[in-house]
Amino acid sequence: MSNVIAIAKRELVAYFSTPLAYVFIVIFLALSGAVTFYFGVFFDRGQADLQPFFSFHPWLYLFLIPAVGMRLWAEERKTGTLELLMTLPVSTTQAVIGKFLAAWAFAGIALALTFPIWITVNYLGNPDNGVIIASYFGSFVMAGAFLAIGSFVSAMTRNQVIAFVIAAAVCFLFMMSGLEMVLSAFRAWAPPAVVDLVASLSFLTHYDAITKGVIDLRNIVYMASVIGIFLFANTVVVDLKKGA
Repeated sequence: MSNVIAIAKRELVAYFSTPLAYVFIVIFLALSGAVTFYFGVFFDRGQADLQPFFSFHPWLYLFLIPAVGMRLWAEERKTGTLELLMTLPVSTTQAVIGKFLAAWAFAGIALALTFPIWITVNYLGNPDNGVIIASYFGSFVMAGAFLAIGSFVSAMTRNQVIAFVIAAAVCFLFMMSGLEMVLSAFRAWAPPAVVDLVASLSFLTHYDAITKGVIDLRNIVYMASVIGIFLFANTVVVDLKKGA
């Protein structure tokens, strides 16, 4: 565990040693405020809640989270420091988890910095803070799932731009599987069990349930499974690259 923490600290410091971290945070905060108060017509709705704020998160993450994850392994391979990292007394699994936790913590910091929006809503009305807390939790866990995908894709290439595009595309496919227009296409020929399976693979299906204040074990298991599967695949890819 100490090795995982050491790697996580190293990676987190590396994030804040470059302008990328600050640019990401500023863009995320600016977009969060815009989608809440402008695109979400917060004042016109006349309802004190953060539903517009959280409803746009999957789409913000679709572009911003792959930007965070694209450097995790691609940069190590491009600069040749992957071999150096693997010579340290740490296992591949520890390195993968440590890097992932650093990126997840960074995304969590950016999410936590949106607290003025929460304070504003409480100042203007009496929102259901239990639902807001559940939504923050759901958003944080979903960010972790996006990052696990991004980390896996980053390990497959040394080009960060390619890692970003592929990770965003994979996350987009996971999201689209829950949209009605996709499910309608499946309903035309597939049995209900297949349609339900496709819908269950969507981030939106599980995230929307959490943002309603219902933290169902099935939704948590889904997010945890996505994280676990892609981190395992990440470990396998790094081992293969190391062996090559």
